[in-house]
Amino acid sequence: MMVKLKTFVAIQCLLFLLLLACSQKTGSDTSSLPQTKEEPQVIGVLPKPGAERLGEYLPILKGKKIAAVVNHTSTVGGTHLVDTFLKSGVNLVKIFAPEHGFRGTASDGEQIKDGKDQKTGLPIISLYGKEKKPSPSNLRGIDLLVFDIQDVGVRFYTFISTLSYVLEACAEQSIPVLVLDRPNPNGHYVDGQVLKKEFASFVGLHEVPVVYGMTIGEYARMVNGEGWLSNSIKCQLEVIPCQNYDHKTKYEVPIKPSPNLPNMRAILLYPSLCFFEGTVVSVGRGTDKQFQVIGAPNASVGDFKFMPQPMEGALNPPQKGKECRGHDLCSLSVDSLFKIKRINLAYLLDFYSSYPDKKHFFLETAHFDALAGSKELKQQIIAGKPEPEIRAGWEAGVKRFKEVRKKYLLYYDFE
Repeated sequence: MMVKLKTFVAIQCLLFLLLLACSQKTGSDTSSLPQTKEEPQVIGVLPKPGAERLGEYLPILKGKKIAAVVNHTSTVGGTHLVDTFLKSGVNLVKIFAPEHGFRGTASDGEQIKDGKDQKTGLPIISLYGKEKKPSPSNLRGIDLLVFDIQDVGVRFYTFISTLSYVLEACAEQSIPVLVLDRPNPNGHYVDGQVLKKEFASFVGLHEVPVVYGMTIGEYARMVNGEGWLSNSIKCQLEVIPCQNYDHKTKYEVPIKPSPNLPNMRAILLYPSLCFFEGTVVSVGRGTDKQFQVIGAPNASVGDFKFMPQPMEGALNPPQKGKECRGHDLCSLSVDSLFKIKRINLAYLLDFYSSYPDKKHFFLETAHFDALAGSKELKQQIIAGKPEPEIRAGWEAGVKRFKEVRKKYLLYYDFE
């Protein structure tokens, strides 16, 4: 009897050790598995991005050839992640650069060319040039890819499209992806029409609302877990979560995420104002108040005037050299904007209703519909529909999305 008991205990111990070894396997696909949510934010303690949790992920990188998708926001304290990797002995062999480039200074829509980082000599492969998805040759010899970019939580901000293409390319080549998560400054609400599949583009690849209320790590888990990659392929995905962050956190981005989002006011106004990019109305590109002023030549509203001029990050801004009339929104406080927790369509509806040349208000391109994610918003504006009626059309889609979203959250929610 005693022999049988000892044999049983030995078998149980062996099984436990096997399970423990499996759970510690690097590069496992955790995107669809439940994870314990990080503790809610402690007031007075700043959120800690995943990149700063070196002890959590440097062991994962040890002994591997690493590629990184990074830009100027990819920092550990005041040091760039690339320099941190090299100092820590990580075998970083390649950099992939998104829109605005590795240094984050290229203009909106400007194609980025492949090159070499002058400081480190590392090759830089553009993901915003002729190709937006890494090719098999780009990934040859890579053991693991690290993604670390500050997002702003809005569907038409292209870094999440880059993320989707990277997940897809790595899944096709059986290369694990490690996302170093960062807080989302617009992660405290969900709002806007869910994109319709036929309107998918680089300013909106997936069927999500304009503001989706997820960090980039949570978003990666959703795209992977819901089978939204080509042919429903799945990537070996791991996310290093932030600490002291939840979806009620008022997070102030320490580095401007792109040339035309210079401060928190612009970041919080961006979901409401970016629709103007599909119209004749300037949102201040080519000024020092990007996404904080709106105006157009021949406009009849407002008493604020400005003239867009070429500058870094906006070499050929809309309405360049033309006097624009409209509104200066710089008096709006960051606190008040954070508390609104919804897209404000009043700017768009009011400007259209008062614009004298309605026939030419929307650009002839399909860019407005691409931003909106459907053709309905333009039709509703032209028809003079009020904001409550427009918003009512979003409700069912937003409700369905929130149910999907819940499965992939890593942090305590705002609801």
